[in-house]
Amino acid sequence: VEDLVHLAALLLLHLVAFKIRFLFHFFSVTLNKEKTPWCSPIKVKHGYANCRTPQGEYYKNVLGTRCDIRCQKGYELHGPQQLICQSSKRWSGKVLCKQKRCPTLSMPTNGGFKCLDGAYFGSRCEYYCSPGYQLKGDRIVTCMDNKVWSGRPASCVDTEPPRIQCPSVKEKTAEPNKLTARVFWDTPEGRDTADGILTDVILKGLPPGSHFPEGDHKIQYTVYDRAENKGTCKFLVKVRVRRCAKLNAPDNGYIKCSGDGNNYGATCEFSCIGGYELQGSPARVCQYNLGWSGVEPTCAPMNINVNVRTAAALLDQFYEKRRLLIISTPTAANFFYRMQLGMLQPAQCGLDLRHVTVVELVGVFPAQIGRIGVKLLPPSLALQLRLLLRIPHYNFNIVVMDKHGMDKERYPFPATPAELFALIDNFPLRKEEMKLQAEIGQSCP
Repeated sequence: VEDLVHLAALLLLHLVAFKIRFLFHFFSVTLNKEKTPWCSPIKVKHGYANCRTPQGEYYKNVLGTRCDIRCQKGYELHGPQQLICQSSKRWSGKVLCKQKRCPTLSMPTNGGFKCLDGAYFGSRCEYYCSPGYQLKGDRIVTCMDNKVWSGRPASCVDTEPPRIQCPSVKEKTAEPNKLTARVFWDTPEGRDTADGILTDVILKGLPPGSHFPEGDHKIQYTVYDRAENKGTCKFLVKVRVRRCAKLNAPDNGYIKCSGDGNNYGATCEFSCIGGYELQGSPARVCQYNLGWSGVEPTCAPMNINVNVRTAAALLDQFYEKRRLLIISTPTAANFFYRMQLGMLQPAQCGLDLRHVTVVELVGVFPAQIGRIGVKLLPPSLALQLRLLLRIPHYNFNIVVMDKHGMDKERYPFPATPAELFALIDNFPLRKEEMKLQAEIGQSCP
């Protein structure tokens, strides 16, 4: 029993001591609160305060508390950046976080813009342009945190070219004995898609009403607007000259034509060199049906017989009469062959003056032909001629032979008339030939 009484007394003493300590702490805190002035709690709309107390107190608004004020993104601080809780129980200033605002956008010329939520942070504005203009820059801009609009400044520019439509192709045929035709058309008008103003119209080519020569002529019109955009249209003026097949001078003869030589209405006159006479029409006219009047002329007496059996018999007909220029090609499409004929055709007169006959061997046996002027050689005779003169079959070749049948020169590629004439004129000439050339003056009409 004594032990229980002793234990109860101890518990009672501890309980009294605890109550005394609690009451002492309560009155101490109450007295301290009365001595330390407190400011009202800080509330920053769209922002926040970071506070530091002077002695580490639990409450953030005791005397001497310092608070750094910050605003949320898109808002800016109006007022001091730091507030202090003063002895007057008031903070040292007032703060406000206002939404940031970008400067007013400038209205683009020939366009405009529309915005959502004005010009505040996060607002979006979209530019637009009037018809005929294109937007240059960013179409949509946004007000950013640094109070600057995103993107590049927008402008409305005239980038669309003006429109112009040319007439369709103009075709005309030249009149008889003429190589040109007069062509007319209406000058096209341009149209601008923006402000409708054109500054310049440029014509490239002959103007309407001009005399156009034979061929296709490109006419181009170009119009410019005030933004220096250009629109272009083109069309062709086609002038056709009715033409007969080109006539060549007969062997040992000459040809002289009016106009362009083979245009509708042109006249070609023929003549032979001394010792030869003209057989056929002395003059031929190119008719409307694109055929020549009269009969094709020839210069006699030389009559080449192509129905002989051997190449030697064919060559015998030329001894003491004519020199030979033998052109061999594996195909008529051979580039060298066509080039050679193109060079020899205008030199035909010079060939005649020098008593030169051109023999053409075209193709590879059995699909080969030989030709002397308008006369065709039998394939076998053409083959014999190649074999006799040892002319290659599969590549272009030229053989020059004198009147004695001597092989004077060979060319594996086209030879110019000047080269051939320089070689041929060095051959021994008979007195009659020298006299003939002196009389003619070694010139062509």
